[in-house]
Order: sequence, then structure tokens, then C-alpha cells
Amino acid sequence: CLPLFLSPSVFGSVPRPVLKRGQPSDRGSPVKAKRQRRVPGTPGREASVEAVGHEEGVGSARLEEIENLLASDDQELIGDFSKPHLLPTVEGKDPGLKYISPGTLEAVLAGHFSSFIESSIIVDCRYPYEYEGGHVKGAVNLPLKRDVEEFLLEQPVVPLDPSKRVIIIFHCEFSVERGPKMCKFLRESDRSCHEYPQLHYPELYVLKGGYREFFFQFPSHCEPRDYRPMEHAAFKEELRKFRGQRR
Repeated sequence: CLPLFLSPSVFGSVPRPVLKRGQPSDRGSPVKAKRQRRVPGTPGREASVEAVGHEEGVGSARLEEIENLLASDDQELIGDFSKPHLLPTVEGKDPGLKYISPGTLEAVLAGHFSSFIESSIIVDCRYPYEYEGGHVKGAVNLPLKRDVEEFLLEQPVVPLDPSKRVIIIFHCEFSVERGPKMCKFLRESDRSCHEYPQLHYPELYVLKGGYREFFFQFPSHCEPRDYRPMEHAAFKEELRKFRGQRR
């Protein structure tokens, strides 16, 4: 699989898998967007761009525009190539994803980016018993793919002010497996709902270090102010059940 965000240096050198409208993605059937939700703002650059495929339905003028962007020195564009990434990123395990530090998430929560962000959605991909034991204030618990489809794609969130952004930040306990996988799933499902390169959510991030690292650095932004690990001895049955559901 290719990274979600490829740099211009690989454009044209590696074939990009074509996701057509209605094609199943990542074992699930992507949900067609039916309605759009307009959500009032919540407080809330290093990036590369995706390789462009000559898919059906993309006008030649739009393709030419994208190719000109890819040929330029600007490697800061989000998934639909409309603007640069807003948040500063850090190196992470998966080079195809954009990672932010706990400090950057704290700055988003503190409103330091509120002039540019209308809605910042923090997606906690941990299991419910982990979430209930302590989570980032305002985070939504979406542990399964169907939860992400229902919450984000059946009624997509769009900004009231078109000059502002909707950003989504994924995490799990360590942001090593569940969070990054869910971030990729949303991008693939979102792609399949649109003509390339349009997206409901072009700006996705993963919280490096996950909830564990964020809690130890910024416990005042967590509620309850606690941390329950996935492999907690008192929740072995819940862990077995949710692992089965993810499969």
C-alpha cells in the first residue's frame, strides 16, 4: 500500500491504486455521504502531497492545476491540494501519515489555532472501557470502523465559515496501531465517496505517543484525570470482546 501522503518526488514513478466510487475499501463498505453537518467551531506544516491518478471524472483543467502544484516546490498541501497543512508535524512510525506532538494538541485545545480552525475533532480509537477510564476533553470514542462511518461520513462535518478548517486528530493508547489504521480507513473511505481529489476531510493528523503520552504531559486536559491501559487486569473480558469485533 502506498502512503496516504506522497511527496512530489515520487509522482509518476509509482502507480497509485484507483479507488472508484462505491468500491469497497479496507474490508468495509464505505458510506455514501447523505447529509452534511455544520458544526460550530471548537478551539483548536510539514507535509507532502499525494500522487495524482488520472481517474475518470476529473477534468483536464483540474488535473493540470494539480500537476502544476506537484511540480512546484510547495510540499505543504493537504489531501485535496487546496491549502497547506496548518499544524506543525513531527516524525512518526508511518511516513504516510502526519503526526503531531502532545504539545500541538494542547495548543489546539487552548484555542491557539482558533483563527484558522472552526472544528477540531479528536477521535479516540481506544475501547470504551479505556475511554471511560480517562480521555482527552471533548474527544469522541469511535473504536470501530462502522462508528467512524456513521459519525463522520453519514453526516459530514463542514465549516460554517468556508475560510476555516475542519481537522481530525486520531489517537489510541500509543498511536501505534488502532489510531493510525483508523486514520487510513477514513481517508480511503472518504476518497471512495468523491471524484479525485475532493474530500470531506482533507486534513487528518495522528497524535504521536497516543493518550498515554498526552495524559502524562497534560493531565488537566483529560477527564476523568486518569489513564486506564488497554491490558488492564480488570477488563480482560471486554478486551477479548472488542478485539473480536474489530476483526
